[in-house]
Amino acid sequence: MAGPPGAGKTTVARLLLAALEPVPALLDKDTMYGPFVAAVLAAAGRPPGEREGAWYDEHIKVHEYAGLTATAREIRAAGCAALLSGPFTSQIHDLDWWRSWGGGRGGAPGPRWWRSWTGELGGPPVHLVWVRADAATLLRRLAERGLERDRGKLADFGAFTASMQLNAEPAAPHHTIDNRLTAAEPVESQVRGYVRSLGLQRAVRP
Repeated sequence: MAGPPGAGKTTVARLLLAALEPVPALLDKDTMYGPFVAAVLAAAGRPPGEREGAWYDEHIKVHEYAGLTATAREIRAAGCAALLSGPFTSQIHDLDWWRSWGGGRGGAPGPRWWRSWTGELGGPPVHLVWVRADAATLLRRLAERGLERDRGKLADFGAFTASMQLNAEPAAPHHTIDNRLTAAEPVESQVRGYVRSLGLQRAVRP
C-alpha cells in the first residue's frame, strides 16, 4: 500500500485488515523503522524531521524499503500474507525506476520492474493499492497529527507536495483508494468494494 505521508494509509490498512481473509501481517515502515531512523539522523547530525531528499534516500530510505521487502518475502515464504505500508513514491511513480530495471521503452513504463520487485517480495500475487490525497488533505492531516517527523514537510510544504506527485497515477499496475477530504465515496465502502473484487472478503460468521 502506497501513498504520501498524511494520505491516510493507517486508516486504509486498518480497514483492509478488518476485511481481508486471510488477515495479512502488517508491515508499516514507520512502525518498523521510525525509532531507528531517528537514531541514525541524530548520529549523523541531520535535522530530526528530515524524511525526504538525496541524503535521506541514499543513506536511509533504500535500507528501509529493502528491509520491508525482505521481511515480506520471509513472511510469505511461510505461507502468510503480508501488507506493506509506506510512501513508495519513487517506486510507483518514477519512470527512471522502471527504466533502470529495463522496463521503459520509448518513454513508456513497462512491466519488467514490477515483475522484478514482485519476485523480490516472494512472487505473485502482489497487489498495489494507492491511497490518493491532495495538498489540502495532507496539510490538514499532517498539522493535526503533530509528529516530529513531519516538521520538515510542513516547513517546506510546497516542495514536499511537489515531490509526492499527488496528481499523477502510479506507473505500476494499481488500484486507487480516494482518501481526499473531497472524495465522492466513503473510504470504508471503497475498501469493501476492492476486497470483494479480489474475492478475499472475510466470511460473515454466525
